[in-house]
Amino acid sequence: MRLGPADDATEVTAAQVRGIVARLAAAGHWREGDPDIIVLFDSGYDLTRLAWLLAGLPVDVTGRLRSDRVMHCPAPPLPARPASTGGRRPRHGHKLAFGEPATWPDPAVTTVTDTARYGTATAMAWPRLHQRLEHRGSWEGHPGELPVVEGTLIRLQVDHLPGQRDAEPVWLWSSRAGTTQEEVDRAWQAFLRRFDLETSKPRCCHRRGLSALSLVPSRSVFMLAA
Repeated sequence: MRLGPADDATEVTAAQVRGIVARLAAAGHWREGDPDIIVLFDSGYDLTRLAWLLAGLPVDVTGRLRSDRVMHCPAPPLPARPASTGGRRPRHGHKLAFGEPATWPDPAVTTVTDTARYGTATAMAWPRLHQRLEHRGSWEGHPGELPVVEGTLIRLQVDHLPGQRDAEPVWLWSSRAGTTQEEVDRAWQAFLRRFDLETSKPRCCHRRGLSALSLVPSRSVFMLAA
């Protein structure tokens, strides 16, 4: 789809997802009580805004984040004190910087899975992580206070990519996944399935099986109706 000069790419993407979800439901591929539909994005998308725009749908926005990103834990509660003292509750808690392991709290869950294509896959997950937003870019015209959009942060490390190539760790964020072993594994396995589909394209589409997940086209989207 070709965007016009006044189009907001994230809002256009959200509209397309709404249409696809409606068609999946109409065709009977998703029904009330089914798990949320996982919509997978690569790092060219604004995952936080997409999760906010699609909040009313049975959709789990899951995608890859750049390795230089920073996320925040929930704000700590204010200490008990008389109501007359006032004070505004902080909106952002501890900072987790992807490139600074010293900032990582203990994960809520760590899973280790043997895979046929990637060797051992180790996933660490932290719940309720959010991006600190500012009134700029797609949020520039947002009225009032910016939202805090929480999700589960997952760091995935595999032994190798297909062809025994070295693999860098991948950071994923999911708007709906919890932190049970099953939920965490479902999120990263869905993402690797999208990667498998991308790298199985003919060589005319892109080079196959090179050294890093970052070679996957940055605007790709994949939807999984469980």
